Amino acid sequence: MKRSYLIFLGFLIFISCNSQRNASDWLIPSEEVFDGGPGKDGIPSIDNPQFSSVSGIQFLNDEDLVVGIINGPTVRAYPHPILDWHEIVNDEVGDLQVAITYCPLTGTAIGWDRNVNGTLTEFGVSGKLFNSNLIPYDRATDSYWSQIGLNCVNGEWLSTEIKTIPLIETSWKTWKALFPSSQILNTTTGFNRSYGEYPYQDYKTNHDRLFFPVDPLDTRLPAKDRVIAVLENNDAKAYRLALFGSDKVIEDTVGDKNIVVIGSQEKNLMLAFENSLGLENLTISFDQLPLIAVDADGNKLGVDGRIYAGPRTGQRLEPLNAFIGYWFSLGAFYPEIEIYE
Repeated sequence: MKRSYLIFLGFLIFISCNSQRNASDWLIPSEEVFDGGPGKDGIPSIDNPQFSSVSGIQFLNDEDLVVGIINGPTVRAYPHPILDWHEIVNDEVGDLQVAITYCPLTGTAIGWDRNVNGTLTEFGVSGKLFNSNLIPYDRATDSYWSQIGLNCVNGEWLSTEIKTIPLIETSWKTWKALFPSSQILNTTTGFNRSYGEYPYQDYKTNHDRLFFPVDPLDTRLPAKDRVIAVLENNDAKAYRLALFGSDKVIEDTVGDKNIVVIGSQEKNLMLAFENSLGLENLTISFDQLPLIAVDADGNKLGVDGRIYAGPRTGQRLEPLNAFIGYWFSLGAFYPEIEIYE
């Protein structure tokens, strides 16, 4: 009896020590990591995505948002009304192994390179949240990751930073005009979901409605304002969609980089590039989509940052570490973020 008790006591001590070790190995406050409800893989990722032509998609409305990726001749879009129910799509786009990670509670869609530390992995939905934001896990090591923080916050790959892959987010109406020959993720997912219904009621427009604690809660802008955040080392700057009520190009500096932010509220489009070519006097030009802007020398810029006509044809503006999300989420993860006025 005594020996059994000692074995049991030792087991409890081991469990306690192991739990403390796991808690101390978080890069974020473990007491602020919340269970979102469905549990691990309760929100299933899409690991065998199926695609249709633009004409084959009937379930989307013009104002629905999609996120897209361009890799050479391969152009694909992933609709928010599907991502709302699955949050992660593991895909191969040409030679890119990408995870489209999307958090409906923070409105953030970010492309992740699935090659991590020399290992190709898939990502799944852990069911955990930090600052109301998705915590994916990788299926190679079962480590936990911060979607907006862009790094591993618990597990074998602790502190590893993710490599991002540029995405384009816009309305379905605009996407069809930009890329009429593209491939669109369809509802043949292997799961029975109500893809035509938004699962979170008025969450997208109700600035007072947050399901989980957020700290700090930055109230400089309304919580659900959509912004594009540009991250450059220790600097971050946010640009509101409302700035682009008149289609325009903003020339700015973040950190030591000169950047351009191109946007249209009517087209629900915001893009950010490093102005690595020193283009001057860029102006909006939506007359020949997917061309979106032209500079003083006649260089015509495409939505992917490439120059398609003019003296610099074939060159490209460098992509930035930038993504769109609800304001409250960017303020929580990057408290020193500057707001462009």
